[in-house]
Amino acid sequence: MTVNKQVSIWKHELEDVLESKVNEFKLLDYSKATPEDIWNCLSEKVWKGDPEKKLHEVVQDIFHLQPNLFMTYLTQQSWRDNNLQESLDALLGNENKD
Repeated sequence: MTVNKQVSIWKHELEDVLESKVNEFKLLDYSKATPEDIWNCLSEKVWKGDPEKKLHEVVQDIFHLQPNLFMTYLTQQSWRDNNLQESLDALLGNENKD
């Protein structure tokens, strides 16, 4: 019998799978890949939240994550972080004056 659970519930059982994907990306010269980044990318881009899936489906999603989708996710995160920092600086009066 296979069980459907929300993907977030499976996370603690997938540490080795996530590490395997990190190692794969490192072989492809994506040296800053982390298990948390991979998980967050999948949550945002593939699963779009916290759907119910079988364990083997979640493992398959991790192994099938393409480097280009992961890099797109990281780029978007970087833009968001930069925009957030700029907004915080403006609110706090820390604008860079040239």
